[in-house]
Amino acid sequence: MCTPVNRILGGRRYYSGAMVSSSPGRPVRLEAFGIVLREYMPRDEPDLLLAFADEEIARWNPGPPGPDAVAEFVRLRNDWSGNDHASWVMADASDRLVGSVSLHKIDVDQADAEVGYWVAPWARRKGHATAAVRAASRFGFGQLGLHRLQLYHAADNPGSCAVASAAGFVHEGTLRKSFRYADGVYHDEHLHGLLAADIGPSGAMRGEPGRADC
Repeated sequence: MCTPVNRILGGRRYYSGAMVSSSPGRPVRLEAFGIVLREYMPRDEPDLLLAFADEEIARWNPGPPGPDAVAEFVRLRNDWSGNDHASWVMADASDRLVGSVSLHKIDVDQADAEVGYWVAPWARRKGHATAAVRAASRFGFGQLGLHRLQLYHAADNPGSCAVASAAGFVHEGTLRKSFRYADGVYHDEHLHGLLAADIGPSGAMRGEPGRADC
């Protein structure tokens, strides 16, 4: 249940005048929808090593190998000073790491960003990813001033498609052979989108949740 957090997109048009608020230098703790989003801590590193060894995560959203690389991963995820991402640990009621969620590729001119996430194998099918994506999305719209979020996942990854739909993202189309994943294969991807206008003042969805054709 993952969507990639390191896609590189080109050919964007840029205009003068940033539309996005500056992000804080470090992660902001969020508690919403039954999930805690917090900064990465050194005690998370053993769980990160376990998660990155999982076959599903290694296929769709590989992490760095080895303790030193994981420590650097933690440092970078906690550094928001570049205003290009906002990344969190998903934590359960015991504060154990159960996954990761990010707003990344933040485009300050277009006021949009991509959403990426993965869930650790010991915490799947408990609604953590949906809750985390909903909480991160509302932070992006409310605190960062984003206009649009987009979410990409391999069409062969129906679990991620279900998360996007449950979090209110609208399935906007299928991109043919658009991204080469860690298995070395170019996969079709589903593109889902969510607009700030889709979220009401209370944080609830306006209208029906996004429909996914997974």
